[in-house]
Amino acid sequence: MGKQNCWEAKKCGREIGGAKTKELGVCPSAMESRLTGVHEGKFGGRACWVVAGTLCGGKEQGTFAQKYHNCEKCDFYQQVKLEEGSKFKLSIVLLNKLKTSLTPLEILQRESAKQMTMQER
Repeated sequence: MGKQNCWEAKKCGREIGGAKTKELGVCPSAMESRLTGVHEGKFGGRACWVVAGTLCGGKEQGTFAQKYHNCEKCDFYQQVKLEEGSKFKLSIVLLNKLKTSLTPLEILQRESAKQMTMQER
């Protein structure tokens, strides 16, 4: 079996189209496009520990700062760390990627604002 995303390994059902999305919503990790490709995952599926608002044990975990100590102990985090070995990306690198990258919505908003500015001229 290939490398799994968190929703596959944890079987939470919160991926897009998952069994529990009506009840619990789609997980922020399953929509975090800025982390696509990290550790060969889809969206934030192999870097869920840096994504705010994920669930663990049925409870929202909050921000990275609030949840990281729990995530470090998680079997999935440990699995990714083991599978990636020396290619494992440190959390600070991933957080910086989130901080410096625009989301698709932000890109659309900027493009829209540029077009409106050009039309006003």
